[in-house]
Amino acid sequence: MSIFKKSSNKPEPVFGFGESLAVLFVILCILGYLIIFEKQEPQAPLFIAFTFLAVYGKLRGFKWDTVMNGMREGLRAGVDPLVIFLSIGVLIATWIFSGTIPTIMYFGFKIISVKFFLPTVFIVCTLVGVACGSSFTTVSTMGIAFIGIGATLKINPGLTAGVIVSGAFCGSNISPLSGTTNLAASVGQISIYEHIRSLLITDIPAWAICVVLYTVLGLNSKQVSLNAVHQMMHGLANGFWISGWALLPVLLLIVLAILQVPAIPSLGLGSLFAAALGWIHAPATSITSITKTIMMGYVSHTGDKTIDTLLSKGGISSMLTSLALIVFALALGGLLIKFNIINAIIEHLSGIVKSAGRVTLATAITCIGVNLMVGEHYLAIILPGQSFLKSFDKLGLKRKFLTRILNDAGAAVNAIVPWSVSGVFIAGALQINPLKFIPWAFFPFLVTLLTIIVGFCLKPNKQKATA
Repeated sequence: MSIFKKSSNKPEPVFGFGESLAVLFVILCILGYLIIFEKQEPQAPLFIAFTFLAVYGKLRGFKWDTVMNGMREGLRAGVDPLVIFLSIGVLIATWIFSGTIPTIMYFGFKIISVKFFLPTVFIVCTLVGVACGSSFTTVSTMGIAFIGIGATLKINPGLTAGVIVSGAFCGSNISPLSGTTNLAASVGQISIYEHIRSLLITDIPAWAICVVLYTVLGLNSKQVSLNAVHQMMHGLANGFWISGWALLPVLLLIVLAILQVPAIPSLGLGSLFAAALGWIHAPATSITSITKTIMMGYVSHTGDKTIDTLLSKGGISSMLTSLALIVFALALGGLLIKFNIINAIIEHLSGIVKSAGRVTLATAITCIGVNLMVGEHYLAIILPGQSFLKSFDKLGLKRKFLTRILNDAGAAVNAIVPWSVSGVFIAGALQINPLKFIPWAFFPFLVTLLTIIVGFCLKPNKQKATA
């Protein structure tokens, strides 16, 4: 019988635990094989997994309308992150055009101390990560410069890279501009500001411990020349507007965050303000040039190869691959929920998640497992988030506790998986073997441990949390 034959009125099937586990295993094998072993970008594997699940659901007796509704429901939860991703691309481009990111870099270089190089790198990368909301941008800008400076200071490149990764992912974790942070809040259906307040409970102690550890490790640094720093500062000063005025877009975003303005209008206002500020400084810039920057990203023409590589970034087009990734991930997650595959597994495991500590540990392990098996940080947020949302609700635990785990054990851990999207990106950007920097990237380890410990300290409420 053709799967395209019009569906009858018979009731749709119900997946049991065994079948659900088998289907999930096949999906993870498809994703894991293509992403890990064949080293494919995750978009195509996700599309293949989604198509497999859709066809399998039809063969098992689900109507095409059910399949399509599952996809739509999955995508509906991701509308905000999709727009946010595009807005972040625009923000990065306009902030380079206005001199905001170059100014942050300039003053970051200015406060470098040889003796306290490692904690300084960690703090600066944290600040840049918060400011731009992207760990990848931080690694590919400040990170590349700091790797070169660290080599000049005769510091182990793996150690320097580990510090950069810790700072970048810490900053991204707590930034209202971060795609993963906004995605985690969206999965939990809470505001980004409530989510970040919850993150600070674990991320600030982890950050403080990192500062102490990196300070101790850096005490033996040798006193050498900082010519590399001065050369970078000179290139930035000659190629961009370096001024305290260029930091006004950062101040605007802070004010908007305090006023609890939603992320999308905040990003839009921050981008438009930066574009206007850049035009005021360089009024000869045409509107066409500005709109091209918004679409294609900023292209640096300083003549300094390092700076031009670092600051040719952003734009709507730069986010389109991430957009495709999240669309297929959300569609796949929607089908897993619609076919009751996730619920069947969670209900079977309900006997071990009847306490706050156990559901926290189960969620964290699932986040880590998705990272290890698939290597994709969006899936490490979406799948565990959709899987354990009802468990948190049933226990009367606020959803901000779930979203915190998704960020700490999902997004951050992705950085320390060698074959993950983040691990591969970091290795390529910093030109270093992941196994050399992972032992020194303390933040992902610490924040995951702390989020589990905090989970065991929570007490379920008798009534459901309203989140």
